[in-house]
Amino acid sequence: MRRVLRVALLGVTMLVLAGCSEADSHQIANFAMPDRASEQGPYTYELWKWAWVAALATGVIVWGLIFYVVVKFRRRSDDEVPRQTRYNLPLEVFYTIAPVLMCVVLFFHTVRVQDVMTELDPNPDLTIEVTGQQWSWTFNHGLGEQNTDAEGREGDYAYEEYAYTVGDASEIPTLVLPVDQRVQFNLRSPDVIHNFGVPSFLTRMDVIPGRVNQLQVTPTVIGTYAGKCYELCGTYHQRMLFQVEVVSQADYDAYLAELEAAGQTNERPITGGANVETQAGLGEDDNQEGTEE
Repeated sequence: MRRVLRVALLGVTMLVLAGCSEADSHQIANFAMPDRASEQGPYTYELWKWAWVAALATGVIVWGLIFYVVVKFRRRSDDEVPRQTRYNLPLEVFYTIAPVLMCVVLFFHTVRVQDVMTELDPNPDLTIEVTGQQWSWTFNHGLGEQNTDAEGREGDYAYEEYAYTVGDASEIPTLVLPVDQRVQFNLRSPDVIHNFGVPSFLTRMDVIPGRVNQLQVTPTVIGTYAGKCYELCGTYHQRMLFQVEVVSQADYDAYLAELEAAGQTNERPITGGANVETQAGLGEDDNQEGTEE
């Protein structure tokens, strides 16, 4: 019987492995995380990976102990009940302290990674004003020299002029970023809570009405990536997608020149777009100055 079980287990294992495509194998190796495309991404990945390692190790130990007890202390043919053990103080202390220590270790590393992901360099290479609105995104790129003393408050902008791109119900906007540059995103919302995130950057942040949240990311790999809202923000939440293109500095400068040539510039960041619905009364300008008609 044992031989049959071993052969069956081996056959199932081989069948599962044979059914894995190259993409599946890559996902397994990445613990189902996307490839890292930002300087901050590896910190999140390492936390995720070692949390899984700890969980798997705990699972192996627990299942091993369960099977050991099942086999070692199973009822024998003589129907004699195994000796019962109660109030084993060392064992009770162990299974009380061990989970607490695991939680402390995971909490420590989570806080350490969180501090890295939310760290703000006082002199980022560029600042982009982002508005998440029902049901799309608006990206405002600064033109000219950046004022590093600006803190991102309403009316305290880092540039004298902005080139913008606006998404709406019929068009997903594109966020263009220069590679190897530390980018600060000033995140605003005129209506409800959204969440700005790019899976390949392995970082995201809430976009909250009435306040400006700041997030800094350094893209490290040229390419095209998907971005989205991670917060269920209403009926058409699924429309809140955007595309990220990480390009060379020369291509980024050329992109800004194209926006200027198309007349997509404004003295202040654009805070909305065509076919955008907003909710009044949340501490923002109800008329949304600068919004496209």
